[in-house]
Amino acid sequence: MIQLHHGSNVAIDSVDLSKSKNGKDFGKGFYLNPDYEQALKWVRTRVDFYNFGKAIVTSFLFDIDKAKQDGLNIKIFDSYSTEWAKFVVSNRKNSTQTLIHDYDVVIGPIADDSVGNQIRRYMQNYITIEELITEIKFYGSKAIQYYFANEKALQYLKLQK
Repeated sequence: MIQLHHGSNVAIDSVDLSKSKNGKDFGKGFYLNPDYEQALKWVRTRVDFYNFGKAIVTSFLFDIDKAKQDGLNIKIFDSYSTEWAKFVVSNRKNSTQTLIHDYDVVIGPIADDSVGNQIRRYMQNYITIEELITEIKFYGSKAIQYYFANEKALQYLKLQK
């Protein structure tokens, strides 16, 4: 079991995927972080920026072994790579409600602000994919995110009270 955390300005009793937004790193879905402090830092930044609510971190347990055993389609990016960058760019460009992949769960590096800036430079054709990877390997965060795409995947999360 892996403990994961989600930062929000509201406590989460159950996950509502309809509140998810398009154009995120791995697509429209529910995102968590294995690092409590990282989740708290992220939500504090958002709450301060929007001046709305208070920072709340909700914790879950994820049984990845059971999810794999039961056949969930899980994609793991071990580090920043060309494949990861193309995947993130494709998802960020997707403004539709339809996912562009068939993964139930995606695990991989976070495209934080410094990485996000480099991705925008790549999307605007200022740098090549190779330059993008070089830049994000230098500037990128070591933080990992867990993405849950659908109700089937969410069944493997257990809310921690």
